[in-house]
Amino acid sequence: MNKRRKKERGDDMYRAILALETLEECRNYFDDLCSVTELQAMEQRFQVAVLLREGLSYNEILERTGASSATISRVNRSLQYGADGYEVVFRRLGIAGKEGEE
Repeated sequence: MNKRRKKERGDDMYRAILALETLEECRNYFDDLCSVTELQAMEQRFQVAVLLREGLSYNEILERTGASSATISRVNRSLQYGADGYEVVFRRLGIAGKEGEE
């Protein structure tokens, strides 16, 4: 797990996200915060992460999501060497990995 931060970040935005209570509030906040392109990129990266966790190949993921091999590779690196953020979300949402492992 990589706990180093490349540059110091403020926590106000993350606290704001934690203050949201419903899916609608979350969608509205991110609609205000991000451009359509940014939201689509984040949604695609999450979808790629789920499919990688399920054990799909890069080609299968590309066909399903339209994500570039660079995006798939970046998400895969995050899953393997990142800060375990995806793992926390997968566990809390009950998203199983390969062969039903959570």
